[in-house]
Amino acid sequence: MANDLFRIPVGKWAESALDWVIDNLGVFFDGVKAFFGQFYEGLDWVLTTPPFWAIIIVLAGLAFWLKGWKLALGSIVGFLLIYGMNQWENAMHSLALVLVASVVAVIISVPLGIAAAKSSAVSSVVKPVMDFLQTMPAFVYLIPVLLLLGIGPVPGIVATIIFALAPGARFTELGIRSVDSEVVEAGQAFGASPLRILRQIQIPLAMPTIMAGINQIIMLSLSMVVIAGMVGAGGLGGAVYEALTGLNTPLGVESGLAVVILAIFLDRVTASLSRSKKHAAA
Repeated sequence: MANDLFRIPVGKWAESALDWVIDNLGVFFDGVKAFFGQFYEGLDWVLTTPPFWAIIIVLAGLAFWLKGWKLALGSIVGFLLIYGMNQWENAMHSLALVLVASVVAVIISVPLGIAAAKSSAVSSVVKPVMDFLQTMPAFVYLIPVLLLLGIGPVPGIVATIIFALAPGARFTELGIRSVDSEVVEAGQAFGASPLRILRQIQIPLAMPTIMAGINQIIMLSLSMVVIAGMVGAGGLGGAVYEALTGLNTPLGVESGLAVVILAIFLDRVTASLSRSKKHAAA
């Protein structure tokens, strides 16, 4: 039964606020759409224009440099499987989307985490905002994003950024706060400025934790490819959505397996990068 005696019209307030944003900030969001569109198209061109084997060699070389021959060999086998399943272009479209969203999320979340670690007031604001962004169902983001940015890869990228921000800020704050206070005090005793202490002491020592947060950003971004496919972003998410709506089991299995291969590759690469940063800090 509907409750007519006590009704708080939060949804109507949100709709009114969104209408105001559309009416008054349309030019700003046109710029956002153009920026992300150009960023995505440029990276997508880099990944899809060369022959598939050239991209595989580059990615396998990155895996070999960071981890060793086992990851490089596994990457070659995985990417060849993606190509053999006829999902190569879709995979590269999704990889471009994930990389764009991850880069922007890192650029936003790491400074937020640093600011939160330096100021309890900032932390008290950032934490509930990150809680809200991480717990709000991702589909809810699509409503205002679609109204503001239309159909295509850009709304998928923006929704992915919003969804993936939280771990970057949280892990960065945790890493900075976990640095031994005696090390910081030693830097202060030698007359180092707060900025120099942050740049040369706290960030290097916190880098393994920060990299763990970046790893989570990338994984959450990849988990959003299916939702991004629902708003016209294409790629593997579009293939999964097509398989779901058409009950196409072969397409669903192949596109889903391609997502898994990309996830494993990105997880192993970023985890290896985190370990190398830890050894460098040590």
